[in-house]
Amino acid sequence: MPVLRMTTPRRLVLQAMLENPEQERYGLDLAVEAGLEPGTIYPILVAFEGAGWLSSREEDDAEAHAEGRPRRRYYRLTGAGVASAREVLASAGKRRGAGALTRKLAW
Repeated sequence: MPVLRMTTPRRLVLQAMLENPEQERYGLDLAVEAGLEPGTIYPILVAFEGAGWLSSREEDDAEAHAEGRPRRRYYRLTGAGVASAREVLASAGKRRGAGALTRKLAW
């Protein structure tokens, strides 16, 4: 698996995903929860999926059509992703002391 550089936006996405690791989430939902712009979230999700931390699936056409919107791609942490995300967030917490990620970027 590739080694991922951990940026604040990537840690925010992991934190959001770990709130309920079994739940499937779609990009816009994660962007809102993590406090990120929608265009920021998708490259992060692709990188995590490429590293084996996430699995994804496209929803059924009928489901999206019934709601009158485009199909969504849903993402879920893999077992390796849960372990890696916890490790990343724990090491980030140790480096920063007791302060946690705030889900608000400085810019």
